[in-house]
Amino acid sequence: MRDVAENAMNDLPKTKYVRVTGVLHNKFVEFDFSFDDPSIFIELVLPFDQFQTFCELNHVQELTPEQQAQVDLDKLKWRYGKPGIKE
Repeated sequence: MRDVAENAMNDLPKTKYVRVTGVLHNKFVEFDFSFDDPSIFIELVLPFDQFQTFCELNHVQELTPEQQAQVDLDKLKWRYGKPGIKE
């Protein structure tokens, strides 16, 4: 039984990321939340205090500017195809 629990813990995401994308009505934080791969994320909205608690409980890291640029490039690639290729 212990081996099953240890294997399950090893399968958990190693790194959790947030990227703040906006503020609504000076009350809510809009943000992207991802596990291990910053380019695969969900969009969430929470009040400021709950966002802070969420980040603390999940031990998140904020995306670096380089990671943010890579995510933005990946979004463009999926939306418009390969960068630099004209059809």
